Amino acid sequence: MRLKDTGLTVQDIRDKVDKYMIETYERFDFLAETAKGMYIYDENGTPYLDFYAGIAVNSAGNCNEKVVEAVKDQVGDIMHTFNYPYTIPQALLAEKICTTLDMDKIFFQNSGTEANEAMIKMARKYGVEKYGPHKYNIVTAKESFHGRTFGSMSATGQPDNACQAGFGDMTPGFSYAPFNDLKAFEEACTENTIAIMVEPVQGEGGVHPATQEFLQGLRKLCDERGMLLLLDEVQTGWCRTGAVMSYMNYGIKPDIVSMAKAMGGGMPIGAICATAEVAAAFTPGSHGSTFGGSPVSCAASLAEIDELLSRDLAGNAKEMGAYFMDELRNLPHVKEVRGQGLLVGVEFDDTVNAVDIKHGCFDRKLLVTAIGSSIIRMVPPLILTREDCDKAFAILKETVEAQ
Repeated sequence: MRLKDTGLTVQDIRDKVDKYMIETYERFDFLAETAKGMYIYDENGTPYLDFYAGIAVNSAGNCNEKVVEAVKDQVGDIMHTFNYPYTIPQALLAEKICTTLDMDKIFFQNSGTEANEAMIKMARKYGVEKYGPHKYNIVTAKESFHGRTFGSMSATGQPDNACQAGFGDMTPGFSYAPFNDLKAFEEACTENTIAIMVEPVQGEGGVHPATQEFLQGLRKLCDERGMLLLLDEVQTGWCRTGAVMSYMNYGIKPDIVSMAKAMGGGMPIGAICATAEVAAAFTPGSHGSTFGGSPVSCAASLAEIDELLSRDLAGNAKEMGAYFMDELRNLPHVKEVRGQGLLVGVEFDDTVNAVDIKHGCFDRKLLVTAIGSSIIRMVPPLILTREDCDKAFAILKETVEAQ
């Protein structure tokens, strides 16, 4: 829908949002009307270089042509049905994902937090049924982020974060240990622990990749103690980190992995993949979803995943990520540049403010996000080129120097 077709002004749109919407977002002061490739355009056609990608969603580019066509084609056949009949896109997508990831089973959801809820439920049910009613505790990492519904929010290891504040007691059954501290995780696991749940790269926690020793050590620890390794790849999955899934960078395989964001190319979809043994914990009635695995979202996902794999966008993420991070180390006031592939964080010293940098970049038509007052996070579409990197670096440099 275009503004010119509504008879409204940009201010009219702002006023309607202010009047009717429950606002929990800090809005950028522009109307996103269209998008293509590496750019989002306002109502005047002004281009903004997009280093958000819808928060790691539009990995094959904004409004990827093949994804758009797949959605259009599917909408004309069947838009939605309940999950009792078979649908072609769902079956084909299930096969595509399971064979690509060498996993046995998949369950479709609508989002990342729902995928993590399903992963938590599956692990707990597996533990209770196999070992007894005490075996449902899960150890997660401090400074993690797993979502905003109650189970995934409780799994998040940030008790002072706004996403947990003011909601009363969290869901029981979770304990927390410092990320990348294998010994602390070993000590946190008790006879009641069924699983360890971590992100391969902590995104909201400041863009901190797991070390090889840590993730491989967690896999060994889980194997030795009969526990499950749960990996939250909602943000890192589907080529973002230079491999199809981030865990492939570490030479390990989880018992359950969650995914969302990039797998839909802009359409809402999430999923968990699990081994056959663990997946058997879900039986009729133990979990479900009205919209999970909808024909339109599955058709979009098939097209998006085909684009990511056939164009080797994981390889491009690895190459461009290394190039861009090398550039970013030359920015003024940089304390550290961290990341994996094109999940990139820049931590500044205390002489500049990351939120001010975010807004300064916006004024210069570059879209980035801030984590706290010191870190800028960037998750651009994986079609990124060196020219895009150079342009973003130049804007960041000008913005930081203007602080």
